[in-house]
Amino acid sequence: MNRRRVAILVSGSGTNMVALVRAMQEGRVVADPALVLSSDPAAGALQRAAELGVPAAVVDASAHRGDRAGFEAALQRALDAAGAEFICLAGFMRILTPDFVARWQGRMLNIHPSLLPLFPGLDTHARAIASGMAVHGATVHEVTADLDTGPIRGQAIVPIEPGDTPERLAARLLQMEHRLYPLVLDRVLRGETAPILLT
Repeated sequence: MNRRRVAILVSGSGTNMVALVRAMQEGRVVADPALVLSSDPAAGALQRAAELGVPAAVVDASAHRGDRAGFEAALQRALDAAGAEFICLAGFMRILTPDFVARWQGRMLNIHPSLLPLFPGLDTHARAIASGMAVHGATVHEVTADLDTGPIRGQAIVPIEPGDTPERLAARLLQMEHRLYPLVLDRVLRGETAPILLT
């Protein structure tokens, strides 16, 4: 099977990016990391990419305020220059336009920290605790024009423990995210679309 070239779009510390890159470098995902692309020049993910030996670039969202078309055109130029064939969003804190999503339809995944369709959007850990849920989780889904609604390709579940805070819950869930995202990416690249569940 041909190894696809995967770009990882980030805005923050990049721990899911590290999990994806290591899985590719260790042969657990049938792909190669083409580029780590950040919307924030101060993102910790950039240093982590350098340590992993992965090319990195920045398209500064703050330099494109009010110009989403210009921002996405710059993203696309960087992706083209890297020869990217597939995108993983890993803490990329920008909402992409339908035009950009359409260009990458079926070739772009996102990880979201809730059991979608529960708790789309932000503050998912606090919302899960406040709701009285017994469990919380993460979802890897295909990206579509509607936020957090694309086809689900994998989920991971963790229990909500008595006295949990959003920070404790987030830290526990993050370990499951690091397992889930590489597994789903490899399955999708192999053409397997049935969702998986980790517990």
